[in-house]
Amino acid sequence: MANKVKRGVAVLLVAMSKLIFVFLAFIPLLCTSFSPERPSDRRVLVLLDDFAVKSSHSLFFNSLKSRGFDLHFHLADDPKIALQRYGQYLYDALILFSPTIERFGGSVDAAAILDFVDSGHDLIVAADSNASDLIREIATECGVDFDEDPASMVVDHSGYAVSATEGDHTLIASDDFIKSDVILGSKKIEAPVLFQGIGHSLNPTNSLVLKALSASPSAFSANPKSKLTSPPSLTGSSISLVSVIQARNNARILISGSLSMFSNRFFRSGVQKAGSPTKHEKSGNEQFFTELSKWVFHERGHLKAVHMQHHKVGEANEPAIYRINDDLEFSVEIFEWSGTSWEPYVADDVQVQFYMMSPYVLKTLSTNGKGRYFTSFKVPDVYGVFQFKVEYEKLGYTTLSLSKQIPVRPFRHNEYERFIPAAYPYYGAAFSMMAGFFILTAVHLYSK
Repeated sequence: MANKVKRGVAVLLVAMSKLIFVFLAFIPLLCTSFSPERPSDRRVLVLLDDFAVKSSHSLFFNSLKSRGFDLHFHLADDPKIALQRYGQYLYDALILFSPTIERFGGSVDAAAILDFVDSGHDLIVAADSNASDLIREIATECGVDFDEDPASMVVDHSGYAVSATEGDHTLIASDDFIKSDVILGSKKIEAPVLFQGIGHSLNPTNSLVLKALSASPSAFSANPKSKLTSPPSLTGSSISLVSVIQARNNARILISGSLSMFSNRFFRSGVQKAGSPTKHEKSGNEQFFTELSKWVFHERGHLKAVHMQHHKVGEANEPAIYRINDDLEFSVEIFEWSGTSWEPYVADDVQVQFYMMSPYVLKTLSTNGKGRYFTSFKVPDVYGVFQFKVEYEKLGYTTLSLSKQIPVRPFRHNEYERFIPAAYPYYGAAFSMMAGFFILTAVHLYSK
């Protein structure tokens, strides 16, 4: 009997040790999942047409790994891939380096990818001249329209990259970057970026899409192997080579018309733009996509606001209600994620609204340079239910939308001033009339 008990205890201990081992194995998975407090700690799913892309584009992938990203590589048609399980997303970002895929494997499809973005996750899409209808559909839903001609490529007879063989001028050297230090970093990209692929236009009804890299005015989109019989549909600077989108839920998307742009060959290649005497030993591709990926994956331009507070002047606690004409103070703290820690965000264009149907007060906040923004104002002479609203939208930064509700009451009957200065003439008229009445009465009674 004692031996049986010992064996049962041993079996129980083994089972418990296995459970503990499984739990410990999942700890790294939990630690690398996305957290609002560390927005760049992310697990990234990379879907490829061919595993050869993993090595031919290793410089780009290694730059992500060196910054702490956990990359999971799968073939795009792998029947086991899934973005979520039991209602929880398994990844925080998605990279589609599979321009020719006609149908994803597993439970992934265009609708699942769009739901993934709608849930606040980030996306990078690299198309090519042979982009499939599936990739085009995803891009269209994001506000980007690729050239409808499947054989078309961007051609530029003035802004092409000089090479040993002139070719058809589809290898373009572009340096028309978006003017934003938040998106592309403060360090200037000196060398042009090499591009060879399909061009796209932006949906004019979508104000969220931005051109990160544009073609030159002399560029056009057409089939380079055939003569033009009609004017091309995409011409000049209206052609976007690389576009970025920040959705209203702060999810970020990068769409490129060339998979080759991310390749080791383009990263390491020298470049000389036609008509320029300057030859660069290394193209700007690596710097361009390194900085752009920092923005897409929220290593830069990610804001958070905390400690939104308000109180009467001279007090420290928030009241449950304000009275009209009260003097109050408002403050909020705003920080920006630097990739490793939260740093104070400093700007001079943050505003607060005291809002009821429309803003009754609109004030620009002062800052102490340490992330704290503050102001003071008088409650308007209108009672009702108001809101303190901070709505901050700036190119390249995540949108801040904060609100806090507070009621405002009128004066009570015993809170009005006993004598109103504006009424002194009326007081004087009343008392002078009374005095005149007594004087007239006295004169009338005692006059002979």
